[in-house]
Amino acid sequence: MKLLAIETATEACSAALHIDGEVVERYEIAPRGHTGLILPMVDALLAEAQLAPAQLDAIAFGRGPGAFTGVRIAVGVVQGIGFALELPVLPISTLAALAQGGQREYGWSHVAAAIDARMGEVYWGSFAADEAGVMQSVGEECVCPPDQVPLLHNYSWHGIGSGWQSYATELGARQGSSVLSATGDYFPHARDVATLAVAAFQRGEAVSAEQALPLYLRDNVAVKSAQQR
Repeated sequence: MKLLAIETATEACSAALHIDGEVVERYEIAPRGHTGLILPMVDALLAEAQLAPAQLDAIAFGRGPGAFTGVRIAVGVVQGIGFALELPVLPISTLAALAQGGQREYGWSHVAAAIDARMGEVYWGSFAADEAGVMQSVGEECVCPPDQVPLLHNYSWHGIGSGWQSYATELGARQGSSVLSATGDYFPHARDVATLAVAAFQRGEAVSAEQALPLYLRDNVAVKSAQQR
């Protein structure tokens, strides 16, 4: 399978190319630089693999939650490619991609992903790895104050994402001994979006480009931002 994945929902900007199980990625921490980075990253990956866009089987993107502008960049890119080439698209949770990064880098099986949502809130989701090591959601994703996130039970959890850096005290007090460790200085990677997307593609979850929609969670902010454009 040949799949292109991008992730621009946070301060990190990345693109990855998954070809028959092998993954190559371009990744850079670049707040407010995503617009100028993402397409050159995609072009470089395709050129390096000597692959034409028309040879792709599908494209995937981090659908959010995250920064409004960053999520819209990802949607614009994949819809443009998807419409032009009539490729199926896989919208992937940015929180799930964060959790997949925890599984890939640290071997964690139960991960609580938190992204700093500003305004005293976090984007929150909890995930558990299946037998193949692919993260599956075990609760609804939400946006709320850190001292009101859903409680974790029954397993030894690990936290990941900027929310754990910005609100370490509040989240630690809320979850107590359920969380063994937390890594706050970590952002989602397109390579993990690709891993989740391949599994989703195999489950038949691909959609058309016009159905490749973002997930904001904080709808009132998204609407306000859109009205101001």
